[in-house]
Amino acid sequence: MKLDSHQHFWRYSAADYPWIPPGSPLERDWLPQDLAALQEPLGFHGSVAVQARQSLDESRWLLELAESSTAIRGVVGWVDLRSSDVGSQLEFFAAHRKAVGVRHVLQDEPDDRFMLGVDFMRGIGQLKDHNLSYDLLIFPEQLAAAIEMVSKFPEQPFVLDHIAKPYIKEGILEPWAAQLSELAKRPNVWCKLSGMITEADPLCWKASDLRPYLDAVLDAFGPDRLMMGSDWPVSLLAADYARTMQVVTDYVSRLSDAEQAGVLGGNCARFYGV
Repeated sequence: MKLDSHQHFWRYSAADYPWIPPGSPLERDWLPQDLAALQEPLGFHGSVAVQARQSLDESRWLLELAESSTAIRGVVGWVDLRSSDVGSQLEFFAAHRKAVGVRHVLQDEPDDRFMLGVDFMRGIGQLKDHNLSYDLLIFPEQLAAAIEMVSKFPEQPFVLDHIAKPYIKEGILEPWAAQLSELAKRPNVWCKLSGMITEADPLCWKASDLRPYLDAVLDAFGPDRLMMGSDWPVSLLAADYARTMQVVTDYVSRLSDAEQAGVLGGNCARFYGV
């Protein structure tokens, strides 16, 4: 089974998605039928849809899409983890059969230690009771805080999005690689092989540019805690869907058949329970 562990849907409006570059391929609606047309020729069986704006309305909308699409295997939504009402928000979200996890856009928080705030950590502490994972969306500068946070919740499943967005375009490996290795020592943390091509030079990247970073991630997490993800349609800023996925498919071809099957879908199914 081939699964895309990380993609997005939206109905575009500039007000809702101010981060989308004007005039880019992202500046339009992207919906399940658009992804299906790209996945079916490549033999994919589905995907996990991840929130793209911090809104309960968007989380509800993603769940509605999932209800009408067998290809959407799970939804990683957003709830306000700092809210005094977080318990009821989580109850509502987790009651849906395809709700699998939550995410906060930590990379946009000006304080690298935002995730260590008392209110935020109280919310993280309630996820396990609702059988929900947590997607870590961070920059390299936030890895130290992430290590501290996940260490406080050893039974909570976490997955690192986009390998923590290292500076691939600049060719910088450290201290990202060392901190990634430290994070990976926590067995409750997994990692998505996603979002890499947009951290390289989007206009002229090559697979060889990504190889040192893929090597570091494989060394840190091993093949059993890695999952392929596209970050589509954001990935369209740097490549089409087929080329985006080919990077990981080619890279893991050195692994055993069982390990390849895990990275290309099995590990995603195991982590999210889809």
